[in-house]
Amino acid sequence: MLDKIFPRNQHPVERAVRVVVGIGLLAIVFVGPKTPWGYLGIIPILTGLSGSCLLYTVLGISTNKRQPGA
Repeated sequence: MLDKIFPRNQHPVERAVRVVVGIGLLAIVFVGPKTPWGYLGIIPILTGLSGSCLLYTVLGISTNKRQPGA
């Protein structure tokens, strides 16, 4: 059931990029301008770690070319 709500729809490279970008955004909370907007970095970290993007699911997009279960 969770596979329909949270399908794996991200390519592994995209997942890694999302995590790195999320860590970078989160770092600006503690270093640099110290703005709370950096907490938005939590979103790409979570989507990158889970491999599922809710917006991709709604729009029917998938960058993951692997077949499920393969």
